This record gives sequence, structure tokens and C-alpha cells, in this order.
Amino acid sequence: MSDALTKVFVRNIIFGVEDSLVSTVGLLAGIASTGVAPRTLLMTGVIYIAVEALSMAVGSYLSEDSVSDLESGTGALSHASIGALVMFASFVIAGFVPLIPYLLLAPATALMVSVVLSLATLFALGYIHGRVAKAPPWTRALRMAILGGAAIALGIVVARLFGVS
Repeated sequence: MSDALTKVFVRNIIFGVEDSLVSTVGLLAGIASTGVAPRTLLMTGVIYIAVEALSMAVGSYLSEDSVSDLESGTGALSHASIGALVMFASFVIAGFVPLIPYLLLAPATALMVSVVLSLATLFALGYIHGRVAKAPPWTRALRMAILGGAAIALGIVVARLFGVS
């Protein structure tokens, strides 16, 4: 795999997983705080994951295509298409990490488990990225968990401030 294609993969996996975990936890926390029925919460989560995954994939495609246009212009379609597919898949897969607890647990417990699983996944992603990039893996893991965790915390705070319950 070329260096440019590797960058497309890494960039889209990290962005897709991080964004999916953070935004899905925030959305579910907000929806759960209103006391909606579990079925509504689950359907909201699934619809969000599908729509946002496609949106992120389109954004990735357009972004990668634009970068290729500005550079050499070669390989634009393949890199842009691969980036879009990687973004879509990483967003969908990661989106189910915070959603699965809501399938199995009461909403209040599910929120805590969802946050912990999401932070653990962010930590693991940061660690793996550090190993692949030959950068300090523990530093990358902590950075990813702290930055993603801050965004998750903000989502929960906003949900609590504006929630019904």
C-alpha cells in the first residue's frame, strides 16, 4: 500500500471512530435524558449512525478528492473512494459501541457503560495509532481518551442542562 493510501486509511479510521463515539454518546445521553421509550432511543441511535456515517463518508470523499485536485491530480478517485468507504465503515462500527449498552441495560446504567466503553475504545485506538505511527503509544492513547472524553463530557453536560428530567 502506498504511503498516500496509508495516510487516507489512518486519517479516516481515526476521524470516523472518534467522531462516531463522541457524537453517538452525546446524542444518546441527550435523548435518554428526556425519558423516551427504549425503542425510540434505539431507533434514534441507529438512524443517527446510518445518516451520519453517510454524511461523513461523503465529506471524506469530497475532502480527499479536493486534496488530490490540489496536488498531482492522480489517483483522486481511488483515494477519495477508499477514504469514503473507510470513513463509512469506521463510523458505523464505532457507532454501535455506545449504542449496544442501550440494547442490554436500563438507560441510566447504559449511559455509564456507554461512556466507559467509548473511552476504552478511544484509548485503544490512540494506543494502536501510536504503535502504527511509531509514536509513544501511551501518550497517543491518553491524548485520544482525554480529548474524546472532554467532548463526551460536554455532550452529557449539555444533555443534562437542557434535558427534561
